[in-house]
Amino acid sequence: MIYTVTFNPAIDYVVRTGDMKTGEVNRALSEEIFFGGKGINVSVVLGELGVKSKALGFVAGFTGAAIEEGITRAGVEADFVHLKKGFSRINVKIKSSAETELNGKGPDISQEELDMLFCKLEELKDGDTLVLAGSIPSSLPEDIYEKIMARLSDRRIRTAVDASGELLLNVLKYRPFVVKPNKSELSATLGREITTVEQVAEGAEELRKRGAVNVLVSMAGDGAVLVDEHGRVHVCGVCRGCVRNSVGAGDSMLAGFLAGCDEGYDHALRLGTAAGGATAFSDGLACREDIMKLYSTFE
Repeated sequence: MIYTVTFNPAIDYVVRTGDMKTGEVNRALSEEIFFGGKGINVSVVLGELGVKSKALGFVAGFTGAAIEEGITRAGVEADFVHLKKGFSRINVKIKSSAETELNGKGPDISQEELDMLFCKLEELKDGDTLVLAGSIPSSLPEDIYEKIMARLSDRRIRTAVDASGELLLNVLKYRPFVVKPNKSELSATLGREITTVEQVAEGAEELRKRGAVNVLVSMAGDGAVLVDEHGRVHVCGVCRGCVRNSVGAGDSMLAGFLAGCDEGYDHALRLGTAAGGATAFSDGLACREDIMKLYSTFE
């Protein structure tokens, strides 16, 4: 079983307008609502690829109830901790001549409620996979990823971490099965400019030597690079299509990789790249049909 953790789920309210004028009333041309957060996005795309997962994390208030109902309707099994105070955040994404985002803060999480999450994590067994992705709310300790991985370190659990900077570097000692920074995050994490595929591969190998088993790096319009557990470098070109959406593409890539890695790393990288591309070319998260169409272009 794959478990995903989303500490701060959100309702994404996407509004398309004409030219935005600040200080004036602007009217929407169209609007959509999506339920997400990085871990939830991974769970949704895994479901599209026929892989079951369970979404863990925290929800609160009427917005939290809507998130839980929405992802359950999408076929994702949810087992959230329900917070006593506050409400899950709403992110407003305005798409006009330029994209503007206003992301909500989200509710505070108490120690008692955090302990409830740890109780749910006790369900994990040898052979399960745990996905830790996304930002950490200010009410939680900054080393929460480390605390979780340390607590599970006596079990044979595969962990996937989508993070950057110190948050990523500090978990490498627990040998995560895969880490997935993008190219700019890899550059910021290692403190040097990284532009070419060769530099990406070198940076990924550095993270692998520090403890990561596999390092998957998305490079937007330049495709993706995987340095696998044996130190082999795999490169996949970019999918071709019209980019409509940047939200969730990296999460989709991670989902595709996890869905495909038992069939070999070349397959996993291609499936991940196809899933990321399918989301980028859609208004929401990728569907299976679009993923497989893009995957077939690599064959």
